[in-house]
Amino acid sequence: MNNPFLQGGFAPIRQELTVTDLPVTGTIPGHLDGRYLRNGPNPAGEVDPDTYNWFTGDGMVHGVRIRDGRAEWYRNRWVRTPRVAAALGEAFSARPSSAPLHGMGANTNVIGHAGRTLALVEAGLAIQELTDELDTVGGCDFDGTMPGGYTAHPKRDPETGELHAVSYFFGRGNEVRYSVIDAAGHARRTVDVRVTGSPMMHDFSLTESHVVFYDLPVTFDARQAVEVGVPRFLRAPARLVMSALVGRVRIPDPIIAAAGRRGGSSDRMPYRWNPRYPARIGVMPRSGGAADVRWFEVEPCYVFHPLNAYDDGDTIVLEVVRHTKVFDRDLQGPSEGVPTLARWTVDLGAGKVREEQVDDRAQEFPRVDERLVGRRHRYGYALALDRGITASDTILKHDLVRGTTTRRSFGAGREAGEFVFEPNSPDAAEDDGVLMGFVYDPATDRTDLMLLDAGSLETVAAVHLPTRVPAGFHGNWVPTR
Repeated sequence: MNNPFLQGGFAPIRQELTVTDLPVTGTIPGHLDGRYLRNGPNPAGEVDPDTYNWFTGDGMVHGVRIRDGRAEWYRNRWVRTPRVAAALGEAFSARPSSAPLHGMGANTNVIGHAGRTLALVEAGLAIQELTDELDTVGGCDFDGTMPGGYTAHPKRDPETGELHAVSYFFGRGNEVRYSVIDAAGHARRTVDVRVTGSPMMHDFSLTESHVVFYDLPVTFDARQAVEVGVPRFLRAPARLVMSALVGRVRIPDPIIAAAGRRGGSSDRMPYRWNPRYPARIGVMPRSGGAADVRWFEVEPCYVFHPLNAYDDGDTIVLEVVRHTKVFDRDLQGPSEGVPTLARWTVDLGAGKVREEQVDDRAQEFPRVDERLVGRRHRYGYALALDRGITASDTILKHDLVRGTTTRRSFGAGREAGEFVFEPNSPDAAEDDGVLMGFVYDPATDRTDLMLLDAGSLETVAAVHLPTRVPAGFHGNWVPTR
């Protein structure tokens, strides 16, 4: 069986590199001092193409160090887990994790916080601390203040510098956890919120006053979970046990521990579209508790990534990339339906949600100026999906005030990823800054880090890497401390 997530620009690379003094076309802005980091799946060993899902590959972080107008180095490093170390023929020596599942590497996002570089993942899996040079230090639980798994998508409050997050894990029963990590890197608040079952809650939204939960119909699937790693004659009773427990009660620790020991043995996706699961949005005051959550029904769909959210009087405006359906028939990746930019307006007084389409072009990986997280914004950036879910040569800039969209193509056949925004100064205008992201050229089998003027989308500089960076998930600019 052909698996598109193991071929072409998605195919894993097989070596780690450190290359200094990278060639640059154009001029890197002198104020940029830090690292552009991006995480994504890169299986270290052999995987079964029939069952491999893009979300389950071992994590590999790629980084470019920029300072004084120069690209000082490029590095790529696997996020070490016991599975990765075994595949590479190494002894596993990283710091152990308190997370219940630690077999699969953190492969989804990478951020800087409180002096740490953190490779992030979700679903009860272990997040990992890295060195500045991207070597794995080991599991991070924020100095013991947040044991267990975390999330791939925390939101940083631009005023306080705190990380807000919503975490999910099938072992929690029918609860997800809202948490706040302070600017020093310690959890200062957690709230467990009851949901309908055991959803895959990939992301959430944050406003100045509210936390928004997306309780949508992709849920833990016992059949998928036990298909690999459980002897065939035990699969039927194992499915019955898992189905009876998951989403209803907390899974007993011995079962979770056993899953953790097996963790990473399967590349199957254990979450699946569930048409029987209600689709709804939960709204909680940031200072509130679980009893304060209000739920609002929406049409069945799935949201991996919101663009942003903000309070507007008695309403909350949510701008999200909306998938009509995912992981129903295709369990290798999110390739069903056309993801489009939508706006949901939650009317707190009327108790309902107004849904409208903002842009009907296929797109994903929406980003906003991080200084405006939870605040009213004008611009948003996204990756166009002109050639299906797996490839694109175009990024989009949405002007949400004028209702217009500008496109920037990198050339037919090239494959772009997520682009992130960095302002030219702390008080610069909303689109006065640099957009940066990886673009792969199949003709040369190399990737460039492209720096664009966020206002015009014209190229400012291109940093030429010595290798291909496989298509991945999320990245961020991490300024020098």
